[in-house]
Amino acid sequence: MLKSESRCKMREAAVPLIPFVVLCLLSLSQAARQGQDIRCGACRALVDELEWAISQIDPKKMIQTGSFRINPDGSQSFREVPLARSEGNLLELMETVCERMEDYAEQADSSTNRNSYVRIKSRTTGAMDLSEAALDSRVTASLKFACETIVEQHEDEIIEFFAHETDNVKDKLCSKRTDLCDHALKMTHDEL
Repeated sequence: MLKSESRCKMREAAVPLIPFVVLCLLSLSQAARQGQDIRCGACRALVDELEWAISQIDPKKMIQTGSFRINPDGSQSFREVPLARSEGNLLELMETVCERMEDYAEQADSSTNRNSYVRIKSRTTGAMDLSEAALDSRVTASLKFACETIVEQHEDEIIEFFAHETDNVKDKLCSKRTDLCDHALKMTHDEL
């Protein structure tokens, strides 16, 4: 009789633990989703900022790239590429792009239960709708850190895409190439 009594007490003690375990698992899932949202938002903001910076450079400006060594036949191997999409310019832009994450705020999407990130500072003098944006310095710091991590880990891919691609860079880089926005393949994203 002592064994069965002991088993009953153990079951009774285990029952209150079940909601706690479920709550812990839900919290972990929510934290993982929030981390994914921040990484995805940082990637998409990074692409927007780089595209805007590239658009500010005169497309007629060219730069010579390639080897400046003289070949055995006396010629040089170099070519002209647009300055805006040159590797040197892209590297320079990537040094400061993450600083602009301070210009973004979090916006919750109630239909998907996901967070996105919207620019809160206008590049022009026009007014912006900030009614849905939540300003939080911790979110901004997380977005900036995620951006810096993306630049560090995916520098080659970023340069490759911006040097050669002009269409759908956000989806191609952030979703398909790096999987930072793998959930975004099922969502429409006109904004971050």
